[in-house]
Amino acid sequence: MVKTLTVTISFAAAAALTACNGANVSSVPPMQTAAAPTAIKAPANTAYVLRDAQGRAVQGAHVMLTRPGAERLRPNRRTNNLNYYGGPVQTTPSIYVVFWGFTSDPSGEATRVVNFLNAVGASQWLNTVTQYYQSGPVHISNPAGQLKGSWYDNSSVPAHPTDSQVAAESVKLAQHFGVYSENVSYVVATPTGHSTSGFGTQWCAYHSVTSSNGATIPYTNFPYMTDAGASCGKNSVNGGPAGLLDGVTIVGGHELAETQTDPGAGNGWLDSHGSEIGDKCAWTNLQNTSFGQYGSFPTQPLWSNSAGGCVQ
Repeated sequence: MVKTLTVTISFAAAAALTACNGANVSSVPPMQTAAAPTAIKAPANTAYVLRDAQGRAVQGAHVMLTRPGAERLRPNRRTNNLNYYGGPVQTTPSIYVVFWGFTSDPSGEATRVVNFLNAVGASQWLNTVTQYYQSGPVHISNPAGQLKGSWYDNSSVPAHPTDSQVAAESVKLAQHFGVYSENVSYVVATPTGHSTSGFGTQWCAYHSVTSSNGATIPYTNFPYMTDAGASCGKNSVNGGPAGLLDGVTIVGGHELAETQTDPGAGNGWLDSHGSEIGDKCAWTNLQNTSFGQYGSFPTQPLWSNSAGGCVQ
C-alpha cells in the first residue's frame, strides 16, 4: 500500500476567514461565495513534520508534539488566526477505530478510547470546530454518535510500524466496515511496545491521508499512549493512578479536531506558520471536561478564530 496525497497547486493565496462558533454562522465574504479558492499547500513547519527512523521527512503527515517539544516551541507560538487553504473539511464527521494486534492492554487504553470517542459528538468541547468550513460555504457539523464502529484486528504488528504500514491498516479498517470517505477519521491504535519511530520522543500521535477505492482516507496513527509516560500526558491533569490515561483523551481529542478541520493534512485550516487547531493550544490549560452522561475526560483547548484564542 503506497500512501498518496493529491493537492492542487495554485499561485493565488488563500485568505484568513472567520466565522462564528456554533450553529448560527456569519455571512462569508463575497470572494468565497462567488468562486471557491483552489486548494494550496499551507506553509510547512518542520516542528510538525513526521520523520522516519533515518530522520527523513515524511510528506503529508502532521504530528502532535510531545509536551516537552511543545513547551520548547511555545515562546515562538503566534496568536494569529487560522487561515483557510481551500481544501476539504469533514462536514459530516464520523469515526472508526481499529485496535491493531491488541493481544494485551495493560493500561486499559482501548476502553478509554472507545468511551471518549462515544462522548465527543455533539459536545460543547468539540463545537469549536463548527465555525470552520470548506468552500460553498459548508461548515463542519458536530452530530452525536460520531463513533460508528471499532474493530480488533488480530493480525501481527511490526515492532516499529512505518507510516506506510499504518496507512495500509487504515485501508483495512475502511474495508472491514465498507466505508470509504474523507468525512471519516480512521484511527489506527497500536498496542503497547509497538509504535512508529519517534513516538514519545518527538511526537505523541499524528494524522495523515491515503487513498483507496477511489476515496480519500484520513487516518490517525495512535500509539499506546502510556508507553510514553509524562511526555504524552500521563498525570497531566489527575494525580496518581487516576491520571495514568490522561494523555489518551488529550492526544485523541487533539488529533480528532485536527482531522476534522484539516483532513488533507495541510490544505484545510492552519495558521501562517503551519499550526493547526490543536497545535496552537497544545498542552496548555488542560482540564477535566464534562461530557454529560458520558462523564469527564481530560482535554486541551482548541483554537477558536471567533474568540481569537484557545477555548474549551
